[in-house]
Amino acid sequence: MMRPLPLAACLALAAVLSVAVVTPQPPPPPADKPAEAAPAPAAAAPAPATPAVLVGNAQAGRTLAYTCQGCHGVEGYKNAYPSFHVPRIGGQSAEYLTQALTEYKKGNRKHPTMQAQAQSFSDQDIADLSAYLSSVK
Repeated sequence: MMRPLPLAACLALAAVLSVAVVTPQPPPPPADKPAEAAPAPAAAAPAPATPAVLVGNAQAGRTLAYTCQGCHGVEGYKNAYPSFHVPRIGGQSAEYLTQALTEYKKGNRKHPTMQAQAQSFSDQDIADLSAYLSSVK
């Protein structure tokens, strides 16, 4: 049996997930001017061999980490699976936290609650969470 999230945690998660990021688009050229010839595009740069590392925003991560406190912030808490002790995540390295959340998201680490949580996070959310949680003492 899984422990339900507190109402405040559910509301916080819903608020975070309902925010949409809108990227502004450049305005189209005026219709009364003739179109100018565009310069020839430069040769495309080769794709980097490794994916770019996202820089986390600790303040955004603090907001996202609210739901983590339901399990990871309670001293001595054990979850519904008696063989799993809930680890402390505050103060862990950002690299470790990023790797762990990414593995839960991809299904490489198995824990139903953590997989469900991680799948709701974007890569930027994971970077933000890692930045914040690594700064907590």
